[in-house]
Amino acid sequence: MESIKRSYNSTIALLLLIIGVTGFVSCKKYLEVESKSLVTDASVWSSSQNADLFLNNIYLGLPRYYNSADPVDNYSDDAMNDLSYEYSRSTFALSIYTSNDGPNYWNSNYSQIRKCNLFIKNVTASDLSAEWKNIRLAEARFLRAFYYQILWINYGGVPIITDVLDQSSQGDDIYRARNTSEETFKFITDELAEISGNLPLVADQGRASRGAALTLKGWCELFEASAFRNPANDLSKWARSAATNKQVMDLGVYSLFPDYQAMFYEENNNNSEEIFSRQYVGGTSLGGSREGLTAPYNVGGESKSYGGVRPTQDLVQEYFMANGLPITDPASGYDPQHPYENREKRFYQSICYDGAHWLGATMVYKVGSGSLNEFDPGDSRGGTNTGYDLVKGMDPKYAVHGDNQINSASQKFFRYAEVLLNYAEAQNEAIGPDESVYDAINEVRERSDLPGLRAGMDQEEMRKAIRQERRVELAFEQKRLMDLVRWKIAEVNLNRKLLGMRIDNVGGNWTYTVVPAAGGQRKFYADKNYVLPIPQSAIDKNKELIQNPNY
Repeated sequence: MESIKRSYNSTIALLLLIIGVTGFVSCKKYLEVESKSLVTDASVWSSSQNADLFLNNIYLGLPRYYNSADPVDNYSDDAMNDLSYEYSRSTFALSIYTSNDGPNYWNSNYSQIRKCNLFIKNVTASDLSAEWKNIRLAEARFLRAFYYQILWINYGGVPIITDVLDQSSQGDDIYRARNTSEETFKFITDELAEISGNLPLVADQGRASRGAALTLKGWCELFEASAFRNPANDLSKWARSAATNKQVMDLGVYSLFPDYQAMFYEENNNNSEEIFSRQYVGGTSLGGSREGLTAPYNVGGESKSYGGVRPTQDLVQEYFMANGLPITDPASGYDPQHPYENREKRFYQSICYDGAHWLGATMVYKVGSGSLNEFDPGDSRGGTNTGYDLVKGMDPKYAVHGDNQINSASQKFFRYAEVLLNYAEAQNEAIGPDESVYDAINEVRERSDLPGLRAGMDQEEMRKAIRQERRVELAFEQKRLMDLVRWKIAEVNLNRKLLGMRIDNVGGNWTYTVVPAAGGQRKFYADKNYVLPIPQSAIDKNKELIQNPNY
C-alpha cells in the first residue's frame, strides 16, 4: 500500500480540486463559502451541501468503462482488440504480466477507500442532522464496500482499513498486513447488510439505494459460492446468495425495461431496470466516449470509431435461434452457411455482422470484397480479425471517432436482469431447478421474445442453460471475465485461440468457415492467474504485504 505522506484530515487541497463539479449525483455546484481561499475543515463538515460535494467526489472515482478503447471485455473470450499493441493482447492475453506491469486496481481503489474513511470519520463527528448523516454515512460505507469488492475479486484477501491513516502520528503502524479472503468477504457483506436498511428504496440518480447494497451483497455471495472460492461446494453459500438476490426481487422496485437495445441510451438513464450505475455528463470531462472508442470502425468508407472491441465467434455462437434453441440443437434450424438468419433479437441488437446495417450503411466483412471491414487474416489495421463489430449499447447519434466525451448514457454496474440470473444460478446450485429458477430465467428470456426453457431439466442441464443465458444477456457489460474466474473455467476458455468467422467466395458461392482469429491466442496459468499480482510498488512500500503465489 502507498506510504501516507500526510494526514487525510487535511481536506482543503482535495476540496479545491473538486469545487465546480456539476451535474453529477445531484450535487450542488459550489461550496457554501464566500471564497475558495476560505475553505477549511470546519466549513466542509459543518454544511451538508459541502459534505455532499466531498462524497460526490468519491462517486466520481467509480470505474469509467465507457472511456476505454480496450475494456475488460477484451480480457475474456467474448471479444478482443484488433491492435496487437493494446494491453489486452500484448500482455494480458498471454499472461506475461508481472507485479510491475499487471492490471493495477490497487492504488486507485485504496485512494477511494481513504476518502470514504475520511468522510465517515468527519461526518460521524459533525453536528449535521441525524437523518442526513444516517443516509450519507450508509452511502459512504456502500462505496467503501464497492471498492473493497473490486480489490477482493482481483487480489483475494487485502488489508481492511477503516481508519484514516496518518504517518506523522502513526508511523509504521500505517502499514497493514493482508486480511484473508474470507475475512475480506465477511467485512464487505457484513457492512452491506448493516447499512442496507439506512439507504432509500429509491435514491437520487447515481446514488446508492437499498437495492444497490443488497445486489452488491448478493453478487459477492455468488462469487464466494462459486467453484474458485468454494471448492468443497458448500451448498449453504449458494443458499445465502439466493436469499439475498430474492430480497432484491421482493423489494418491488425493479422490473425489466421493455427495450433491450434502447435501455443503454441516455434518454433511458436510471430506468426501471437500473440498480446502480455511474453517471456521465456529455460535453464535459465527465462525458462518455463508448461509441467513439468501441463501435464499428469503418462505416461507408469513413472512420467512425476507434473500433476497440471485436466480438468473437465464441460469443456469437452462444446466441440462441429465434425459436429459443441453441444452435447446437438439431431442432434449432441453424444453417452454418446462413449463420445470421433467424437468430434471437439480442444478437441483432449486439453484434454487427456481414450484411448488418449500421449508420445507414450495409456492413461487409467478406474476404476479397474490397471492404475496409473485411475479415483480416493478416492482422493488419483496418479490417476485423474476428469478422464482427460491437453495436450493443451504441447510440448511433454519438458514433464519432475518438475519446470525445459527448455521451451522457449511464454505465450500469448492476441491473435487474443480472439479479434474476444471479438468483436462478444460486437457487439451482443450492436445491436444483425448482419453479422459481424457471420463473427467473424465463422472465429474462421473455423480453427477447424467446420461449421458456423446456420443463424437466436436471441440475446440470439447467446450469448450462443459465450460463449461456447469462453470457448472452450480460455480454459487453464487464461480467464475463469474472464469471470465467469464479466458475474456475478460465484455465480452459482462456488457454486456446479465440475464433472468428471467415467468409470466402468459393466457386461463386459465399462459404462461411469458423477459423482461429489472428492474434487470438490466449494463455492462462491456473497456478497463479486466478488472482492478480499486487503491484510491486505497493509491496516495496509496505513490507507487511505478501505477494500472491507465483508472481
